[in-house]
Amino acid sequence: MNAPTPAEGRLHTVIGSPVGPLTLVACGGALAGLYMQVRGHEPGAAVVGEPASADADPVLGEAASQLKAYFAGQLTAFDLPLLLQGTGFQRAVWAALRQIPYGRTISYGELATRIGQPSASRAVGLANGRNPVSIVVPCHRVIGADGSLTGYGGGIGRKRFLLALEQRVSGQTLI
Repeated sequence: MNAPTPAEGRLHTVIGSPVGPLTLVACGGALAGLYMQVRGHEPGAAVVGEPASADADPVLGEAASQLKAYFAGQLTAFDLPLLLQGTGFQRAVWAALRQIPYGRTISYGELATRIGQPSASRAVGLANGRNPVSIVVPCHRVIGADGSLTGYGGGIGRKRFLLALEQRVSGQTLI
């Protein structure tokens, strides 16, 4: 009997968005990935699994629907089952990211303090960069201590767009 491959049971679809194509990955009834097209950093077949249409899988369909509402300014909190595979530290960072209110930002240092490791801002930044479900787990809401828009895997332009969208909808200002 062959060992299962990492992609086994995974489905993906690509949807359009204001920040470019987004690849959504579902696995086991949960959203396991949301990737932006970034040259040289696209996930491989082992991560995304088999192609499917958004309406062929309930998780892909719901994720696509919620993302459409988010980009239209009609959704401020995602309600999707998530499968976040990573180390315990990474999962703690990703859980803390989900607690950052819509339209608000915090620094990497503040995020490190929130998870009880105030001297781990660099490690928090690395975990932030490994977030497999960007936008839904809002890593774009983390900024430099000086207020600069630093360190976003999707590119600073996309980070700026997402923060501006949330500010416009929420009426909040950065920091």
